[in-house]
Amino acid sequence: MSLPLVLLGGTLCDAALWQPLRRTLPPHNIITPPISGAESAEQLAAQLLVTLPARFLLVGFSLGALVALEMQAQARARIAGLTLIAVNPLADAPHRAAGRIALADQAARAGMRTVIEQLWPHSVHTSRLQDDELFETLAGMAARSSLACFRQQTAIAIQRRDLRHTLASLTVPLLIMNGDSDVICTPEHHRLLADAAPAARHITLEQCGHFLPLEMPQACACALQTWIEECEECVSIP
Repeated sequence: MSLPLVLLGGTLCDAALWQPLRRTLPPHNIITPPISGAESAEQLAAQLLVTLPARFLLVGFSLGALVALEMQAQARARIAGLTLIAVNPLADAPHRAAGRIALADQAARAGMRTVIEQLWPHSVHTSRLQDDELFETLAGMAARSSLACFRQQTAIAIQRRDLRHTLASLTVPLLIMNGDSDVICTPEHHRLLADAAPAARHITLEQCGHFLPLEMPQACACALQTWIEECEECVSIP
């Protein structure tokens, strides 16, 4: 039984985040909703659940993973499998709000590209810092994002909830993936997440930063395909 695969991207990301991975995955009914239209993960999760199919597989990257956590908390029976990639599951520290808002203000003054330029050294593994094509992929996604969308995503990050406690009773296949060199959503963040979900499969990709789907699409696709097969096998069991 083939279920739709819903891919939720991160801040200043669009469907281009998933293109290298999609080229490696077998053909699938893939849905990539925008992360916009609400100022909290709770609100956005509720909005997405209105429009998405009755049952689906759910993958969230970074900010999208926070929304995915909210979706499984609100409508667990509709989600046949959950993958969380490069996520900090903790509530945002109050002192970080000012810096997040300042970054959105910078985008308003100087443009979206300046945001990527500032975040770039922390976004990918050090071996990719001279990768102009990868940088331009991130910059291109940011350029296609509106300032209003960025401010909404900033509000989502600031207001996020810690939902780790909801994962202990999750019965569908759960995959957690992170990069060993991610300084945004660190290996420790993912260890905390995995500790809250003992049944989860936790994969750490070596020599990889925050943007796993772009830095190591083949490794991501391989792990996702195994997870998809496991999810569909579970669905087919009467």
